[in-house]
Amino acid sequence: MASGPRQSKILVCLFVTTIVLSWYTPAILNFYEAMKLSLLSSVSTVAFALLVSAQSSCNSSINGTPFPSLLDVTLEELATGLESGLFTSVDLVNAYIARIHEVNNTLHAVTQLNPDAITIAHQLDAERANGIVRGALHGVPVLVKDNIATADAMNNTAGSYALAGARVSRDSTIAAKLRKAGAVILGKTNLSQWANFRSDNSSNGWSAIAGQVYAAYFPDQDPSGSSSGSGVASSVGLAWAALGTETDGSIISPCDANNLVGIKPTVGLTSRDLVIPISEHQDTIGPMTHTVKDAAYLLNAIAGYSQYDNYTSAIPFPNYTIPDYVAACDFSALRGKRIGIPRNVFDSSAIRESPYAPIIEAFDNVLPILRAAGAIIVDNTSWPGYDLEGGNRTSVVLEGDFVTNLASYLAQLSYNPENITNLAEVRAFTQSFPLEDYPDRDTAVWDQALDYFGGQGNTSPNFWSNYTLGLELAGPLGLTGSMTNYSLDALIAPTIFASHFPAVLGTPVVTVPMGAYPTDANVTQNRRGDLNATGPGIPFSISFMAEKWSEEKLIGMAYAFEQRTKVRQKVLPLQINTPTTEIANIVAKRRAKL
Repeated sequence: MASGPRQSKILVCLFVTTIVLSWYTPAILNFYEAMKLSLLSSVSTVAFALLVSAQSSCNSSINGTPFPSLLDVTLEELATGLESGLFTSVDLVNAYIARIHEVNNTLHAVTQLNPDAITIAHQLDAERANGIVRGALHGVPVLVKDNIATADAMNNTAGSYALAGARVSRDSTIAAKLRKAGAVILGKTNLSQWANFRSDNSSNGWSAIAGQVYAAYFPDQDPSGSSSGSGVASSVGLAWAALGTETDGSIISPCDANNLVGIKPTVGLTSRDLVIPISEHQDTIGPMTHTVKDAAYLLNAIAGYSQYDNYTSAIPFPNYTIPDYVAACDFSALRGKRIGIPRNVFDSSAIRESPYAPIIEAFDNVLPILRAAGAIIVDNTSWPGYDLEGGNRTSVVLEGDFVTNLASYLAQLSYNPENITNLAEVRAFTQSFPLEDYPDRDTAVWDQALDYFGGQGNTSPNFWSNYTLGLELAGPLGLTGSMTNYSLDALIAPTIFASHFPAVLGTPVVTVPMGAYPTDANVTQNRRGDLNATGPGIPFSISFMAEKWSEEKLIGMAYAFEQRTKVRQKVLPLQINTPTTEIANIVAKRRAKL
């Protein structure tokens, strides 16, 4: 998105695309027109914001009064500014929209803006003026991944034209909880199409509807997936925070590549209701933020029981009362904690000679920090099940769930313009609709699922034998076994190696920035050869792991580590990818009009 000459180019592109779409279905044509209006609805607001930004030599203060920088602003800073009257929720929405328009034409992180965002912000400002504050998130803009349904003017597509224009009759539980907490749902973020569950030869962050997401720390940087847009948007301050979804790595991996804190919650702590699924056994929704405390605030808002997701009935706390995760942010939380390191998962001579070597070196270098904070490091708490993992066990489980769970989601649509009801029909649409980029990006994941399961899905005996084997390898022979055998409070590993066994078990992970590739790092590409996966300045992270429902203690340990390292403040995105509009620009313009 852009203003001026670039805006004209976008309108031309949208016009041409609309002509192409008219060769196909009216429903998709209507969707794309709605998308165009959604994306461009705030152009006038953005134009003046960018003008102020260009004219301002110091865009974080007015007459000596400082304003927080949106690149690294915390929720408490925003809440203080809103409560004191330094700025309004409308100011925040306008500032973030302006920032999106500055860089989104390059980074492709945001797919849709909520055309009602400014109206909602006005309402929340009025509530605050009348002494009504719903909570810490009141009036604060949040972005959500484009597979989390909202019953508003925005679409929920998973990046596919198969769901363009589809509608739901109510908000997902997650969206409803955000609104109840007072957050402004600013828009939807781009993602690896179908949450990285379509192709064997696609790239992280690519979707048919919104194109390729790029991360901000190195040219043509792989943003990691599948919550790619959420990671990039949160990292460069296109909203206070964003929500992602994870089946195996899709929150913590984009956080790893984008210098963010991420929480992958226990499966069932956050509802998957009306979230386009992969696997009911592994899917979860979590925060992607600048700090551990901000992630805790956002988790407080979205966690809890949902009548629409029976997995949330397993929440073990009395009356489903969620712990205060913000209160868990304790500088001394590492003191006395026994923390294990499953070396066999990530440390070998081959890895130490690979492009991942700087990550292992950085990991070893932070162990003294943990010890100085009072942690007891128990090294070589290996996971024998990791060495036994093999074959296609994991894909069988995810594909079986996807066949079943996708059909269930599609059945809940209140408007389904393509009348798609199952995976076979989604595949047929994808293979026949040119903008889906088939066959250059294949449908191999779906082909295998349909070939193996047909219509049986996760009711197949083959599904259950593979699922239970995974629980054995990841549990007694993996994460939970090592915790029991070594009397551990948690385990740690570099984030890039940390996702799989917690994914299989449905256990939580908290990831925190740990460092970045050095200036002499090798540049390597993804398997498709169109993105840079490693290179100078690209961030990486450390992950804290433990048993189910252990978010409270993991957040505490992650916070204690973060406060001693503060890596995010030392690793910065490329200036060309960093928006310049700040709250002060918007406030100055508003005051000038009074």
